[in-house]
Amino acid sequence: MTITGSILIGRTEQAQAPTFTAVNPATGASFGPPISEAGPDHVDHAARLAAAAAGPFADLAPAVRAAFLESVADHILAIGDLLIETAMAETGLPRARLEGERGRTVGQLRLFAAELRAGHWLDVTIDPALPDRQPLPRADIRRMNVALGPVAVFGASNFPLAFSVAGGDTASALAAGCPVIVKGHPAHPGTGELVARAIVAAGLATNMPEGVFSFLPGLSNALGAALVAHPLIKAVGFTGSRAGGLALVAIAQARAEPIPVYAELSAVNPVVLLPAALAERAQDLGKAFVGSLTMGAGQLCTNPGLVIGFDGPDLDRFVEAASVALAGVAPQVMLTPGIAAAYARGVAALDGHAAVARAGSGPTGGQTSCTAALFRVSGADFIANPALSHEVFGASAVVVAVRDREELAALLANLEGQLTATLHMADPDAPIAATLLPILRDRVGRVLANGWPTGVEVCHAMVHGGPFPATSDARSTSVGTLAMARFLRPVCYQAMPDGLLPAALQRANPWNLPRRVDGAWSVA
Repeated sequence: MTITGSILIGRTEQAQAPTFTAVNPATGASFGPPISEAGPDHVDHAARLAAAAAGPFADLAPAVRAAFLESVADHILAIGDLLIETAMAETGLPRARLEGERGRTVGQLRLFAAELRAGHWLDVTIDPALPDRQPLPRADIRRMNVALGPVAVFGASNFPLAFSVAGGDTASALAAGCPVIVKGHPAHPGTGELVARAIVAAGLATNMPEGVFSFLPGLSNALGAALVAHPLIKAVGFTGSRAGGLALVAIAQARAEPIPVYAELSAVNPVVLLPAALAERAQDLGKAFVGSLTMGAGQLCTNPGLVIGFDGPDLDRFVEAASVALAGVAPQVMLTPGIAAAYARGVAALDGHAAVARAGSGPTGGQTSCTAALFRVSGADFIANPALSHEVFGASAVVVAVRDREELAALLANLEGQLTATLHMADPDAPIAATLLPILRDRVGRVLANGWPTGVEVCHAMVHGGPFPATSDARSTSVGTLAMARFLRPVCYQAMPDGLLPAALQRANPWNLPRRVDGAWSVA
């Protein structure tokens, strides 16, 4: 497989000016072939192809779409080392991280394939006719989920595989029966093209409709805006900055037909150190915290950027252990020069705040390296300065020393929405934890006990979402099989002749699906 820098629309590819090139974040040097920038005409072409494919694709038997997803996984693996080496050069991420991410990408495609075959996502529900019911008869009523239509997906900078071209948004939308148009992230264009070619090849191998997938590379915000504004696009998946996500939400809501934007925006993922746990294992917690904070140069959406504990000697021991561990963490290259510059500005703002004290630092590196930073502030000052709770994307965290339970509860209650919250506790901490859980439930999508938020398991029960600004829609998740629900809507058929019903609702149940009939589930 060769990287050509092409725009991929359905089964065709185009190369044209203007172009840009990939940049190695470690050296700042450009490399690779020129990458064509897609424009409004490409958006329109891809959207029309996707709209034409939407009906036939959605009507395929679940097992057929499942085979397509499995073929995508196989074709990604078949790229081999070229994919890993390209991603390493474009992102600065280490081989082991990218090989693990490739495994996650392939694994979630296969998980969605299995979910398709299981059939529960359709939520087939049948209330049979009751012609003799008094005082009024009931008609035959049948309901199922159907695909929304073409979905625009924006590749993320920090996960060039698992949250990008064939990542969770694309996999869940395709599983739901929605064609996908990916706006490739300019930070890893070669990686994106390789994966896009794997999807196209899988579509050919499994005889999918032509417009099921397109890949539009480009640098400009105008390209993304045109994609979201196109009247044939029915939903959007986005992972990125708060400003970028909110700009897309505004465009989507200003359309003649507003559409949902499922955007993951920002989070600091608070970690609460309860007293008994802190007394028992302050040093161990400090070391483990630094491992989570600095993972991926802090460029993970679940890195813990906020730690809260009761002021006193035990919290001092935690901070000291974390500071020592931080000093031993080698600086890591950040994903892009722009991300590195934004991180430096965020750290400088914390350094310049009168209420904030520097508590620890990592070794310095090159211009695009992340120098890890740890800060400390009192609970009262943290509550009085809401800006201190804003995300600094990178390995920076603030430790907040609260006076008592009341100040801790008030601080948590005033936090913005988060992806995660973590409670470190021992048995004596259970009464405090019980009072905090209702607060955290209203603030986050996932609550952890005695762990660290980095590492999101791809499984049926996972929720990777949360109240604003963690995401733009607190009802959704971008990880796990529930992610399909973002791209589905329910449709009801009443008194419809059996021969006109979709296969999932027909009396013979030709797809052999689990169905809820008259209130009771029947297993296929």
